[in-house]
Amino acid sequence: MAKIMLNVKGMTCDHCVAAVTKAAKSVAGVRCVKVDLKSGDVSFQYPDDNALGQVKAAITEEGFEVA
Repeated sequence: MAKIMLNVKGMTCDHCVAAVTKAAKSVAGVRCVKVDLKSGDVSFQYPDDNALGQVKAAITEEGFEVA
């Protein structure tokens, strides 16, 4: 299980944090999702590179930019 931190742009409120958290957790195998609103950092554990790509896509589908 790998761990990564992404920077997500466009989050402005707790609703945004909830949407990004839900998007990341929607991918099978993703665990330990933590979102920091101030910095825009999103960290989580994921099982493989396929899951990482799916998390990035899920966050983008919510309307946020993954830097």
